[in-house]
Amino acid sequence: MRWLVTGGRGMLAADVLHRIAVTGEPVLALGRDELDLCDARAVRDFVGAYRPRVVVNCAGWTAVDLAETRETEAMEVNGTAVRTLARVCERAGARLVHLSTDYVFDGTAAGPYPEDAEPSPVNAYGRTKLAGERAALEHGQYVVRTAWLYGAGGPNFVRTMTRLAATRPLVDVVDDQRGQPTWSADLADHLVRLAQSDLPPGVYHAVSAGETTWYGLAREVFALLGEDPDRVRPVPSTAFPRPARRPATSLLAVTRGEPIRHWRDALHAAWPVLTGRAPHAGQAVGKVGW
Repeated sequence: MRWLVTGGRGMLAADVLHRIAVTGEPVLALGRDELDLCDARAVRDFVGAYRPRVVVNCAGWTAVDLAETRETEAMEVNGTAVRTLARVCERAGARLVHLSTDYVFDGTAAGPYPEDAEPSPVNAYGRTKLAGERAALEHGQYVVRTAWLYGAGGPNFVRTMTRLAATRPLVDVVDDQRGQPTWSADLADHLVRLAQSDLPPGVYHAVSAGETTWYGLAREVFALLGEDPDRVRPVPSTAFPRPARRPATSLLAVTRGEPIRHWRDALHAAWPVLTGRAPHAGQAVGKVGW
């Protein structure tokens, strides 16, 4: 089975490439400089020549706040380009696995959102990602929503907290947004297994089990570093005003496909990969982070 990974220079793409390499199947990862998904002719010509069996689309506009003032550009990447890719894949008989986000929801639900919940984004980024979802589904493809992603490459919250732990005596972190921290390697494994499965096209959720706040996640990171978690102070979202509104409780229910392990177990397993060292010996799983 021949694979194509778009957005091939990003954090998630690196883990997807590693996971596919284990199978021994041919895979090609392309960044924007090599394949601009906004160029419909280039996409059509490349897919027609390379003839992938599966396309994993890790490309996208991810600058949430910038999308508020540049929504047209974000829509071109997250919406229009996905429509082109989905159409081309459908005609070529290729399976497209497209990545989306919890930001397609408004975050006001009493519990986790199931896959069939009605989306209602509260910011420009969410609107553009929802457009991409609908485009992929219209052409019979797969949409995988994830959230709070971290990994060894690229900027992410875990890396930021690790840096701040070494440079600041106290760190203020938002404690009124709840979510599911998800390791990019776990997500990559999930994506590959979905692409290899007999599951039908549609929407799937791929997030770690359990839930926490950014504050809870930050405390866990400090404890793993051997630092005092009480150096992390909880604050409301209003302490950090941002151009784009964030959903308060963007929890995703996993009712289709396979679940992913608990976020805390994943973070402990990821720690040597993220930092090059083992978790601090005094940190026991399950004691910090709620």
